Amino acid sequence: MSNRFFAILLIIIAIIGGAVFVSKSKDSDTPVASNTQPSSITTGKGTTGVTLVEYGDFQCPVCGSFFPIVQQVKEKYGDQITFQFRNFPLSEIHPNAVIAARASVAADKQGKFWEFHDLLYQNQSTWSSSKSPETFFENYAEQVGLDVAQFKTDLASTETNNIVQADRADAQKQGFTGTPTFVLDGKKLDPNPSSLEAFSAKIDEAIKAKQEKQ
Repeated sequence: MSNRFFAILLIIIAIIGGAVFVSKSKDSDTPVASNTQPSSITTGKGTTGVTLVEYGDFQCPVCGSFFPIVQQVKEKYGDQITFQFRNFPLSEIHPNAVIAARASVAADKQGKFWEFHDLLYQNQSTWSSSKSPETFFENYAEQVGLDVAQFKTDLASTETNNIVQADRADAQKQGFTGTPTFVLDGKKLDPNPSSLEAFSAKIDEAIKAKQEKQ
């Protein structure tokens, strides 16, 4: 065989090898095909039967601005409603959003999602621009009393990534494109209520509608 033939063969092998390398090097942000179901992270007993869901991005500044309002809603209604959070990281514009979402799921595996959720929003300006946000997340994990070694393992796991991707796929399936997106008893709130009073008007209306059906 000629040297030219071997040269062409080596080029072909290099191209194939490069394609494999690129495939294996894709960021964990890439959706993973799995049968993983979206998360079911909730707080509040929902005695009225009303559920408010937030699809949020921990790095999103708008989500950060809504955080105090959502806290007020949760405090006002307590067990009257069920409040649910689903991760919807907009990684195209927020490079640390996926790893933050994964960290929240890792915290949930030890029963500390809401404590971790609060720290992520309260410290958003600190970790969101970091090139190594994991360092901050490990510190938050320690603050809320997590087993940090287990947290780090769960943070890196495929299962955790699949849960985040399942949440995001759920949001995309419903046609959501931005964060935060709020859904009250299956209906998207558009525009988003911008105050406790505005949220209360919508929630009270939903509670009244449930009571009238009973």
